[in-house]
Amino acid sequence: MGLAIQQEVFLPEDHERFARRLEESLAALRELLARPGFGEGAATIGAELELFLVDARGYPLPVNRQVLARTVDPRVTLEMDRFNLELNPRPGPLAGRPFRALQGELEDSLREVRRAARTQGARVAVVGILPTLREEDLGRGALTAQPRYRALSAAIRERRAAPFHVAISGEEESLALTWDDVTLEGANTSFQMHLRVAPRDFARLYNAAQLATAPVLAVSGNSPLLLGHKLWDETRVALFRQAVDDRVEPGEGGFCSPARVTFGHGWAREGAYELFAESVALHPPLLPVMGHESPLERVAEGGLPGLDELRLHQGTVWTWNRAIYDPRESGHLRIEMRALPAGPTVVDMVANGAFLLGLTLGLGERMDTLLPALPFAHASGNFLRAARRGLDAELSWPGESAPSPRLVPVVELVRRLLPVARRGLLVSGVEAEEVDRMLDIIARRVDTGRTGARWQRRVLARLEAEMPRRDALAAMLERYLQHAESGEPVHTWPED
Repeated sequence: MGLAIQQEVFLPEDHERFARRLEESLAALRELLARPGFGEGAATIGAELELFLVDARGYPLPVNRQVLARTVDPRVTLEMDRFNLELNPRPGPLAGRPFRALQGELEDSLREVRRAARTQGARVAVVGILPTLREEDLGRGALTAQPRYRALSAAIRERRAAPFHVAISGEEESLALTWDDVTLEGANTSFQMHLRVAPRDFARLYNAAQLATAPVLAVSGNSPLLLGHKLWDETRVALFRQAVDDRVEPGEGGFCSPARVTFGHGWAREGAYELFAESVALHPPLLPVMGHESPLERVAEGGLPGLDELRLHQGTVWTWNRAIYDPRESGHLRIEMRALPAGPTVVDMVANGAFLLGLTLGLGERMDTLLPALPFAHASGNFLRAARRGLDAELSWPGESAPSPRLVPVVELVRRLLPVARRGLLVSGVEAEEVDRMLDIIARRVDTGRTGARWQRRVLARLEAEMPRRDALAAMLERYLQHAESGEPVHTWPED
């Protein structure tokens, strides 16, 4: 996110200075993107994984600082709520065997976190939303004691000047509650993929990622439960938007500013610059912390600016696919793909990531014909339908013979798109055996109709026939954790 945050209280003049620095940073970024050779280089991938710490009964255990203190693994960092941690495996080249390498990184880091967690009586749960999470596990006491999180929570709460209202309607049940802080955000954990992209290819591949996200999310669902309620297959999508919504109620004329959590506002036309400029234009700064570097002076000297303030601001605008500027490795751009859930197993997550990356690369070759045939509103609607209904969703997609979009069942669409993803990975230099190993997991998941979300729903239904829901949730989570530690993909898990 750029700058370290130690300050928690900001004055109007802090916001004014920061706003001027953001404008300067955008000007510096524009000049940098025009510099010959900037951002060129071999494609690389990276990832982030958020997780829960739970006690022996499967309930959240707020000991993330203690667990972090017991590990020397630099890939482990804190997250917003005290029962969350984040893993940041080392990035690597896309060509060759990237998914085997990523799987090894994640498994190695998870082993170390599990070891450290045991010293605090904790276990690790990798799941989109913890099924056993209760309202009493949240609230201000759940916030990790760091200035960054306190400042962010205070800034969002101050801008909103009203409680957060969460309302989610599922196929079976609904949930409505009022909340006073941002700790509901910690109920969501995700597996985020990063793809390094050359500036000249950014708009094309960003749009492809936007288009690819819905079918991949539909086949990756793992968050069907929140606070004891059966909701969307990917309830995270509905919850995250509402849990950090800094907007005030609509004013005169019904106008309401754009949400900070969004799928976007249209297809990218120019590239990364317009996405950063959009974030600055649409969203007031939450954390106006200034660095010492003048970005324009740095660029004028022929150097590489950190753009720390712009990166910090971009980190407080949570688009589901986000543009990233990184000054490391001679400077480059990435697409951060934020929609996928954590879990159920490492191999499931890596397969999800492989499908998303491959589909992005494969569709990227066809964007000139696909975009005119699919209005952005259709892609945005696809995302919400995929999150709500998972494998039962129907998505709007251009036809094979006619360009006009039609509704296609997800199962049919995914089978059609797997060869596109395979081609995208092969053309990018990923070994065929590696590609087939990953995409076969997705194909088997579709054939069995068993995602993490579906497994949770079916097992919970069986257990509820024998015991109250609260007990059934805990019993279901126990089975989930046992199967997850086996490392076997979710499509092989028994449902008894």
